[in-house]
Amino acid sequence: MSEALRRQHADELFQALSQGCTLAPLTERWPAISIEDAYHISRQIVERRVAGGSAIVGKKIGVTSKAVQDMLGVHQPDFGFLTRDMWFDNGAEISLSANRLIQPRAEGEIAFQLKHDLCGPGVTEADVLAATECVMACFEIVDSRIHDWNIAIQDTVADNASCGVFVLGAERVDPRSLDLPSLHMRVRKNGAPLSEGYGAAVQGNPLTAVAWLANTLGAFGIPFKAGEIILSGSLVPLEPARAGDRFDLTIDGLGSAQVSFCA
Repeated sequence: MSEALRRQHADELFQALSQGCTLAPLTERWPAISIEDAYHISRQIVERRVAGGSAIVGKKIGVTSKAVQDMLGVHQPDFGFLTRDMWFDNGAEISLSANRLIQPRAEGEIAFQLKHDLCGPGVTEADVLAATECVMACFEIVDSRIHDWNIAIQDTVADNASCGVFVLGAERVDPRSLDLPSLHMRVRKNGAPLSEGYGAAVQGNPLTAVAWLANTLGAFGIPFKAGEIILSGSLVPLEPARAGDRFDLTIDGLGSAQVSFCA
Protein backbone atom coordinates (compact mmCIF):
# COMPACT_ATOMS: atom_id res chain seq x y z
CA MET A 1 0.00 0.00 0.00
CA SER A 2 1.35 3.43 -0.93
CA GLU A 3 2.05 6.01 1.75
CA ALA A 4 -0.63 8.23 0.21
CA LEU A 5 -3.24 5.49 0.60
CA ARG A 6 -2.17 4.81 4.18
CA ARG A 7 -2.58 8.53 4.90
CA GLN A 8 -6.04 8.50 3.31
CA HIS A 9 -7.18 5.63 5.53
CA ALA A 10 -5.66 7.30 8.60
CA ASP A 11 -7.55 10.50 7.76
CA GLU A 12 -10.82 8.56 7.42
CA LEU A 13 -10.38 6.71 10.71
CA PHE A 14 -9.30 9.83 12.59
CA GLN A 15 -12.34 11.68 11.27
CA ALA A 16 -14.57 8.79 12.39
CA LEU A 17 -12.93 8.92 15.83
CA SER A 18 -13.41 12.69 16.05
CA GLN A 19 -17.04 12.59 14.91
CA GLY A 20 -18.09 9.41 16.68
CA CYS A 21 -19.14 7.53 13.55
CA THR A 22 -18.26 4.29 11.77
CA LEU A 23 -16.80 3.24 8.43
CA ALA A 24 -17.03 0.18 6.21
CA PRO A 25 -14.16 -2.25 6.90
CA LEU A 26 -10.85 -1.32 5.30
CA THR A 27 -10.41 -4.95 4.31
CA GLU A 28 -13.57 -4.77 2.18
CA ARG A 29 -12.48 -1.61 0.38
CA TRP A 30 -8.81 -2.55 0.08
CA PRO A 31 -8.44 -6.37 0.40
CA ALA A 32 -4.67 -6.26 -0.10
CA ILE A 33 -4.06 -4.28 3.10
CA SER A 34 -1.39 -5.96 5.27
CA ILE A 35 -0.87 -5.90 9.03
CA GLU A 36 2.19 -3.71 8.43
CA ASP A 37 0.03 -1.26 6.44
CA ALA A 38 -2.48 -1.31 9.30
CA TYR A 39 0.23 -0.61 11.87
CA HIS A 40 1.44 2.44 9.93
CA ILE A 41 -2.14 3.73 9.63
CA SER A 42 -2.54 3.33 13.40
CA ARG A 43 0.68 5.25 14.08
CA GLN A 44 -0.56 8.15 11.97
CA ILE A 45 -3.81 8.29 13.95
CA VAL A 46 -1.90 8.31 17.25
CA GLU A 47 0.39 11.06 15.94
CA ARG A 48 -2.72 13.16 15.20
CA ARG A 49 -3.95 12.62 18.78
CA VAL A 50 -0.57 13.68 20.17
CA ALA A 51 -0.47 16.72 17.90
CA GLY A 52 -3.88 17.63 19.35
CA GLY A 53 -2.43 17.79 22.86
CA SER A 54 -2.49 14.21 24.17
CA ALA A 55 0.51 11.96 24.87
CA ILE A 56 1.34 8.26 24.63
CA VAL A 57 1.09 6.68 28.10
CA GLY A 58 1.32 2.99 27.19
CA LYS A 59 0.50 0.15 24.84
CA LYS A 60 -2.09 -2.60 24.63
CA ILE A 61 -2.55 -6.08 23.33
CA GLY A 62 -6.05 -7.28 22.56
CA VAL A 63 -7.94 -10.26 21.18
CA THR A 64 -5.78 -12.59 23.25
CA SER A 65 -8.33 -14.99 24.75
CA LYS A 66 -10.27 -17.63 22.84
CA ALA A 67 -13.56 -16.19 24.10
CA VAL A 68 -12.81 -12.78 22.59
CA GLN A 69 -11.34 -14.24 19.39
CA ASP A 70 -14.46 -16.35 18.83
CA MET A 71 -16.71 -13.38 19.57
CA LEU A 72 -14.98 -11.08 17.07
CA GLY A 73 -13.92 -13.68 14.51
CA VAL A 74 -10.30 -12.46 14.79
CA HIS A 75 -7.93 -15.29 15.65
CA GLN A 76 -4.68 -13.49 16.45
CA PRO A 77 -3.84 -10.65 18.84
CA ASP A 78 -4.00 -7.00 17.89
CA PHE A 79 -1.88 -4.19 19.30
CA GLY A 80 -2.11 -0.44 19.75
CA PHE A 81 -1.21 2.66 21.72
CA LEU A 82 -2.75 4.22 24.83
CA THR A 83 -2.98 8.00 25.09
CA ARG A 84 -3.48 10.20 28.14
CA ASP A 85 -7.03 11.19 27.16
CA MET A 86 -8.06 7.50 27.27
CA TRP A 87 -7.08 7.13 30.96
CA PHE A 88 -9.77 7.41 33.68
CA ASP A 89 -9.53 7.00 37.43
CA ASN A 90 -11.13 4.08 39.21
CA GLY A 91 -14.86 4.55 39.74
CA ALA A 92 -15.19 7.10 36.94
CA GLU A 93 -18.51 7.82 35.28
CA ILE A 94 -17.72 7.98 31.58
CA SER A 95 -19.85 10.00 29.20
CA LEU A 96 -20.40 8.11 25.96
CA SER A 97 -21.05 11.27 23.96
CA ALA A 98 -18.24 13.38 25.41
CA ASN A 99 -15.73 10.62 24.72
CA ARG A 100 -17.19 9.85 21.27
CA LEU A 101 -17.79 6.20 22.13
CA ILE A 102 -19.83 4.60 19.37
CA GLN A 103 -20.29 0.89 20.10
CA PRO A 104 -18.32 0.36 23.33
CA ARG A 105 -17.74 -2.97 25.02
CA ALA A 106 -16.26 -3.52 28.47
CA GLU A 107 -13.59 -6.10 29.20
CA GLY A 108 -11.67 -7.00 32.36
CA GLU A 109 -7.89 -7.12 32.27
CA ILE A 110 -4.66 -7.15 34.23
CA ALA A 111 -2.65 -3.98 33.62
CA PHE A 112 1.12 -3.69 34.07
CA GLN A 113 3.06 -0.55 34.96
CA LEU A 114 6.74 -0.60 34.05
CA LYS A 115 9.73 0.61 36.07
CA HIS A 116 12.29 -0.02 33.30
CA ASP A 117 12.38 0.36 29.53
CA LEU A 118 11.89 -2.85 27.57
CA CYS A 119 12.38 -3.42 23.86
CA GLY A 120 12.15 -6.51 21.67
CA PRO A 121 13.07 -8.69 19.98
CA GLY A 122 14.07 -11.37 22.44
CA VAL A 123 11.97 -10.21 25.42
CA THR A 124 10.98 -13.12 27.70
CA GLU A 125 8.39 -13.51 30.46
CA ALA A 126 11.24 -13.16 32.98
CA ASP A 127 12.27 -9.88 31.36
CA VAL A 128 8.71 -8.56 31.64
CA LEU A 129 8.52 -9.53 35.30
CA ALA A 130 11.84 -7.85 36.06
CA ALA A 131 10.75 -4.65 34.29
CA THR A 132 7.34 -4.40 36.01
CA GLU A 133 6.73 -2.03 38.92
CA CYS A 134 3.23 -3.27 39.70
CA VAL A 135 0.05 -4.81 38.30
CA MET A 136 -3.53 -3.59 38.66
CA ALA A 137 -7.11 -4.62 37.95
CA CYS A 138 -8.36 -2.82 34.88
CA PHE A 139 -11.41 -2.20 32.73
CA GLU A 140 -10.69 -1.49 29.11
CA ILE A 141 -13.63 -0.10 27.17
CA VAL A 142 -12.91 -1.06 23.60
CA ASP A 143 -14.68 0.65 20.71
CA SER A 144 -14.56 0.27 16.96
CA ARG A 145 -14.76 2.82 14.19
CA ILE A 146 -15.63 -0.12 11.89
CA HIS A 147 -19.38 -0.61 11.34
CA ASP A 148 -20.98 -3.33 13.50
CA TRP A 149 -17.56 -4.56 14.69
CA ASN A 150 -17.16 -6.27 11.29
CA ILE A 151 -13.40 -6.50 11.66
CA ALA A 152 -10.50 -8.52 10.37
CA ILE A 153 -7.13 -8.27 12.10
CA GLN A 154 -6.01 -5.52 9.70
CA ASP A 155 -9.10 -3.44 10.49
CA THR A 156 -8.61 -3.51 14.24
CA VAL A 157 -4.84 -2.88 14.08
CA ALA A 158 -5.42 0.10 11.75
CA ASP A 159 -8.07 1.36 14.21
CA ASN A 160 -5.46 1.39 17.00
CA ALA A 161 -6.57 -2.00 18.31
CA SER A 162 -10.15 -0.75 18.77
CA CYS A 163 -9.05 1.46 21.65
CA GLY A 164 -11.68 3.42 23.54
CA VAL A 165 -10.82 4.28 27.15
CA PHE A 166 -9.46 2.43 30.19
CA VAL A 167 -9.90 2.53 33.97
CA LEU A 168 -7.25 1.33 36.43
CA GLY A 169 -8.11 -0.07 39.85
CA ALA A 170 -6.73 1.67 42.93
CA GLU A 171 -4.61 -1.23 44.27
CA ARG A 172 -1.00 -1.60 43.07
CA VAL A 173 0.47 -5.07 43.64
CA ASP A 174 3.96 -6.52 43.11
CA PRO A 175 3.52 -9.23 40.43
CA ARG A 176 6.30 -11.30 41.99
CA SER A 177 3.89 -12.04 44.85
CA LEU A 178 1.25 -13.48 42.50
CA ASP A 179 0.66 -16.55 40.38
CA LEU A 180 -0.66 -14.55 37.43
CA PRO A 181 -2.15 -17.44 35.38
CA SER A 182 -4.27 -18.60 38.34
CA LEU A 183 -5.72 -15.19 39.24
CA HIS A 184 -9.52 -15.39 39.26
CA MET A 185 -11.57 -12.47 37.93
CA ARG A 186 -15.29 -11.96 38.58
CA VAL A 187 -17.24 -9.29 36.71
CA ARG A 188 -20.64 -7.87 37.67
CA LYS A 189 -22.90 -5.67 35.54
CA ASN A 190 -25.53 -3.53 37.26
CA GLY A 191 -25.06 -5.60 40.41
CA ALA A 192 -25.62 -9.00 38.78
CA PRO A 193 -22.91 -11.61 38.05
CA LEU A 194 -21.80 -11.35 34.42
CA SER A 195 -18.66 -13.39 33.74
CA GLU A 196 -15.58 -15.03 35.25
CA GLY A 197 -12.11 -15.77 33.95
CA TYR A 198 -8.54 -16.60 34.90
CA GLY A 199 -5.18 -15.07 34.03
CA ALA A 200 -4.40 -18.16 31.98
CA ALA A 201 -7.05 -17.05 29.45
CA VAL A 202 -4.51 -14.53 28.14
CA GLN A 203 -2.10 -16.65 26.06
CA GLY A 204 -1.65 -18.96 29.06
CA ASN A 205 -0.04 -16.21 31.13
CA PRO A 206 -0.33 -12.39 31.05
CA LEU A 207 3.48 -12.24 31.10
CA THR A 208 3.51 -14.17 27.82
CA ALA A 209 1.10 -11.69 26.27
CA VAL A 210 3.14 -8.67 27.37
CA ALA A 211 6.37 -10.29 26.09
CA TRP A 212 4.66 -10.94 22.73
CA LEU A 213 3.63 -7.30 22.53
CA ALA A 214 7.13 -6.08 23.41
CA ASN A 215 8.61 -8.25 20.67
CA THR A 216 5.94 -7.35 18.10
CA LEU A 217 6.37 -3.61 18.64
CA GLY A 218 10.14 -4.06 18.89
CA ALA A 219 10.12 -5.29 15.30
CA PHE A 220 8.84 -1.80 14.37
CA GLY A 221 11.46 -0.11 16.57
CA ILE A 222 8.94 0.83 19.28
CA PRO A 223 10.06 0.26 22.91
CA PHE A 224 8.11 0.00 26.13
CA LYS A 225 9.15 2.91 28.35
CA ALA A 226 9.49 3.19 32.12
CA GLY A 227 6.23 4.39 33.65
CA GLU A 228 4.06 3.17 30.80
CA ILE A 229 0.85 1.20 31.30
CA ILE A 230 0.61 -2.08 29.37
CA LEU A 231 -2.80 -3.73 28.99
CA SER A 232 -2.41 -7.48 28.66
CA GLY A 233 -5.77 -8.54 27.20
CA SER A 234 -9.21 -9.52 28.45
CA LEU A 235 -9.79 -12.50 30.73
CA VAL A 236 -13.53 -12.49 29.97
CA PRO A 237 -15.88 -12.01 26.99
CA LEU A 238 -16.61 -8.44 25.89
CA GLU A 239 -19.89 -6.92 27.08
CA PRO A 240 -21.73 -3.99 25.45
CA ALA A 241 -21.82 -0.85 27.61
CA ARG A 242 -24.73 1.61 27.50
CA ALA A 243 -25.72 4.75 29.37
CA GLY A 244 -26.83 3.78 32.88
CA ASP A 245 -24.66 0.65 33.07
CA ARG A 246 -22.24 0.03 35.93
CA PHE A 247 -19.50 -2.59 35.88
CA ASP A 248 -17.46 -3.94 38.81
CA LEU A 249 -14.69 -6.50 38.79
CA THR A 250 -12.59 -8.18 41.43
CA ILE A 251 -9.42 -10.21 40.99
CA ASP A 252 -8.39 -12.41 43.91
CA GLY A 253 -5.15 -11.07 45.38
CA LEU A 254 -5.06 -8.09 43.04
CA GLY A 255 -8.00 -5.84 43.86
CA SER A 256 -10.98 -4.34 42.10
CA ALA A 257 -12.08 -1.79 39.52
CA GLN A 258 -15.35 0.03 38.89
CA VAL A 259 -16.74 2.07 36.00
CA SER A 260 -20.14 3.46 35.06
CA PHE A 261 -21.56 5.15 31.98
CA CYS A 262 -23.82 8.07 31.21
CA ALA A 263 -25.07 9.59 27.99
